[in-house]
Amino acid sequence: MSERLQVDASSPLLAYLLQRLESWNRNTLKARLRLGCILVNEEPVHRHDHPLQPGDKIEIRSQAAGTGPKHSRSRLPVIYQDQQLVAIDKPAGLLSVSTDEQDKRTALALLRASLSRPGNTADLWPVHRIDRETSGVLLFARSKEVCKSIQSRWQDAEKIYLAVVEGQPKPAAGVIDRPLWEDRNLRVQVGPREGSRDARTRYRTLETDHGHSLLEVQLDTGRRHQIRAHLAHIGNPVVGDARYGKAGRRLSLHALRLSIPWPETGDRLVFEAKLPKGFSALR
Repeated sequence: MSERLQVDASSPLLAYLLQRLESWNRNTLKARLRLGCILVNEEPVHRHDHPLQPGDKIEIRSQAAGTGPKHSRSRLPVIYQDQQLVAIDKPAGLLSVSTDEQDKRTALALLRASLSRPGNTADLWPVHRIDRETSGVLLFARSKEVCKSIQSRWQDAEKIYLAVVEGQPKPAAGVIDRPLWEDRNLRVQVGPREGSRDARTRYRTLETDHGHSLLEVQLDTGRRHQIRAHLAHIGNPVVGDARYGKAGRRLSLHALRLSIPWPETGDRLVFEAKLPKGFSALR
């Protein structure tokens, strides 16, 4: 079900909705805005002060426009899409962006190909990256300006992962606050030295079974291989991590949820990728 309105006077969006929809409260409407559930002239908007003009058509949906699992021609699951952002659920084994050795089969290249049309190549900028072996939420901006705006407040982003690790962490929850640096073989090492960078990882144990533990992990910083190196450092490497632990069917690390403040309003957008099939079976 959705609510539809036709604008009869110029007004900021939220003020107009509060006036017309007396049974709705402000927090509910702001939440719908944040999630992309409010469309003006069939386009999702997020700004509460979006200017309305007479004749504009408003639709308020129960779920966000363009959300929900949706597979493009590249078979990348799109979990959110509007005129400014696209979030996908990146499968394990796929690079986020190109390298010297791999410039075609990457998440960026496949998504761009799926969104492009003849004579109109889609513009995409990666807001961040996740490791090739890691699955989960990966966010792209549809303009350089939006990308830079989000990255300028990246310290306010909330990044939640799920990891299956060897053994049982002691304590069951904690903070790993140890700097990281890369050796000449590009292996990330833990500990202070010249050139090392601060890194902080929070974790809590959700369950333990058969010698493995399922952890919820939150990144306060975003260094290369941070979760993998930090968890191996405390004696609980990620299951399937050939670099910092023991090889397995796949790296048991999944970018579950990304929450960012929308630069224009400060309201938060939340993107979430379901656990891939077989992930829990790795335990």
